[in-house]
Amino acid sequence: MTIRRTITRLGFNTRVSFPSGAAARGLREGIELFRVAERLGYQSGWAYQRHFDNYLSAPIPFFAAAGQHTSRITLGSAVIPARYQEPVLLAEAACTADLLVGERLQLAFSSGTDVWDAVFGEVATDARTEGQRRLARFLAAVAGETLHTVTERRGVGGPPPGTELRVTPPSPGLRSRIWYGSGSLASAVTAARQGLRLITGTILHDVPAGESFPAHQARLVTAYREAWTAAHGTPPPPVAVAASILPGPTAALRETYAAYDRQRRAHGPAASRPAGALEPVLTADLPTGMAMSPVYHGEPDAVAAAVAADPGLAAADELVLFLPPAFGLAENVRLLTDLTAVASALGWSRDL
Repeated sequence: MTIRRTITRLGFNTRVSFPSGAAARGLREGIELFRVAERLGYQSGWAYQRHFDNYLSAPIPFFAAAGQHTSRITLGSAVIPARYQEPVLLAEAACTADLLVGERLQLAFSSGTDVWDAVFGEVATDARTEGQRRLARFLAAVAGETLHTVTERRGVGGPPPGTELRVTPPSPGLRSRIWYGSGSLASAVTAARQGLRLITGTILHDVPAGESFPAHQARLVTAYREAWTAAHGTPPPPVAVAASILPGPTAALRETYAAYDRQRRAHGPAASRPAGALEPVLTADLPTGMAMSPVYHGEPDAVAAAVAADPGLAAADELVLFLPPAFGLAENVRLLTDLTAVASALGWSRDL
């Protein structure tokens, strides 16, 4: 049985979406969302990276900008697919942005897929292996490790032999704020052994037949914590869990959220897209072993009770509200505002 933990941190996850032709407005509204969330007491804000679509594609400059309009809320990626990153360049950008925002950056990764190989180039191995290779290089870079020792002078102004090359400017605390967006037991255990923090999303993989999403999520979080303690001999860091939680204080809002749930049940990840966005390959008919999280919606008290009874959410230290991608700024602000009452019923306090 999962023992319900007190929610010590409240966050949200946005795709910073925009209809076709309105990217600049979407980015500005994304920054405003972080500013409002901080005012409401949210401790974390997360943004998803998605290439070649009507969503945020470059989270690092976005976080650097959002950090100039906020002062306390942490700024996190959930997630960056490591497969398509140049790890040393990303480490330079991440360290620079982290210093600019007062060391509030939180970067969550996944290994990534091969879906954009035609653009970014193919590799000799599979996407997961390549993603893990690049992630390891990135982790070494942000940790301040020597990436190369110069053996001979090259070019005008090149460093002398014996120079140890490390990422500059360094941000020494960033390595401890690197997360992994895990969707399976195996990846959660690997993340723990790598010393990465854990955030889970709204789709899980390798779920046994007959096991519910909440039950499997609880097992995944437990496996991560046990693997962390076994590998490091210390208590595991806080775990973040993303969820669709839509409390509706009014009848109109309850119907809006119920419609979103119906759409998601019918269309899966293809539900709730801004105008002009690409249609995902996945539908509600997910491949064997994949499962999608439930949507909790209705009267606020009923939503709070349902969330409290979910073993996967009960295992979390940080609750991250997944915002429907097609929602605009006003809808998102209303949802963020209403969720604070539900979170408070679960023990969260904006002063924690």
